[in-house]
Amino acid sequence: MLNQPPAKPRDGLQWRIDAMVSRVEDAKSKNAYYYQQAVQEIDGAWVITEEGRKLMFATYSYLGLLKHPYIDQAAKEAIDRYGTGTHGVRLLGGTLDLHLELEKTIARFHGRDDAIVFSSGYVTNLATISTLVGKGDWVISDKWNHASIVDGCTLARGHFVRFRHNDMADLERRLKQAPESAGKLVVADAVFSMDGDIFPLPDAVELCRKYNARLMIDEAHSLGVLGDTGHGIEEHFGMPGVIDVKMGTLSKTIPGVGGYITGDQELITFLKHAARAFIFSAALPPAVAAACKAGFEVIEQEGVERNRILRRNVEHFIGGLKARGFDTGVSVTPIVPIMTYDEEKAFLMTKYCQEHKVFVLPVLPPAVPPGKSRLRANVTAAHTPEDIDFALDVFEAAGKYAGVI
Repeated sequence: MLNQPPAKPRDGLQWRIDAMVSRVEDAKSKNAYYYQQAVQEIDGAWVITEEGRKLMFATYSYLGLLKHPYIDQAAKEAIDRYGTGTHGVRLLGGTLDLHLELEKTIARFHGRDDAIVFSSGYVTNLATISTLVGKGDWVISDKWNHASIVDGCTLARGHFVRFRHNDMADLERRLKQAPESAGKLVVADAVFSMDGDIFPLPDAVELCRKYNARLMIDEAHSLGVLGDTGHGIEEHFGMPGVIDVKMGTLSKTIPGVGGYITGDQELITFLKHAARAFIFSAALPPAVAAACKAGFEVIEQEGVERNRILRRNVEHFIGGLKARGFDTGVSVTPIVPIMTYDEEKAFLMTKYCQEHKVFVLPVLPPAVPPGKSRLRANVTAAHTPEDIDFALDVFEAAGKYAGVI
């Protein structure tokens, strides 16, 4: 019968679909599936879900700027002035004065000539790397880089190689392999999203200059986190202006959505006229652009104090976990892996935490290597010392329940 749905082909695609569905259904059958859990309300470091009030440890709002009154007001005023959308893509009718103001704000914040804003952080890396790296060029990526960097390297037409995580000797080995005449782009996260450790910027800069390579750093998890005023990895190491291609997101410390590249005028002009994901994507909505601009302004005004509180909370949390017997890896930032190694133990710990008012989620292969499952707990400046003590007690009980400690 023509009106019957077609039979599903028994091919590799269907096998992958079936395998993922089976994995999800297995977790749901054990009441241990907490991904895509709907947050209904935000109250400081706490959130309201269908299951009740929970302390949020699965957030990227490192400085606690969600629901900041100045940022919210900027977004509301932008809707009143511009409406909810734009006239389309930025290159044609979609650019507002607000977009240009946001890009100038980002450039000033980072001490650069100009900036370009994309519709998401993922798209920013994908578009920038694939645009900068052409045929005959080399792109050299840290092995632990974010998936968006890996996908950008894969999409690029150049030669893609990796170096061992934070291993500068291996980076130099890769740079030596590249032809002297080839364009070379070294790419790394500033703070690595699964382990919370920091890229050794001084050594990388020295190598890039020695081998005539450009350096691109993804500041997604370092903006607002590193440096005394939250200006990122260059401030952290006292090396202003050394990064050639500086990338950041507008959905973590900055409470909006989008991503950006900031650098010299020639780089930004090139990307605005060559990066397909910029040319063919609609502009950020006015409310988002206004909120992001206001977010940078708040960091300039309040960043020192919020960053001080964040560092205090990170030390309190990591120290407390270690004292209770947990392995937190090499993290020195708000991204704190609580290692379970075993997937089942990660699910058990998560279930216990969620049932005892702590919102945290497991990270499993393939997001991390096999045998490296964990809970990833993110600390923010919105957490109080009492919040952290409460969470530590829950994590300890969960760890014992799951047999992790």
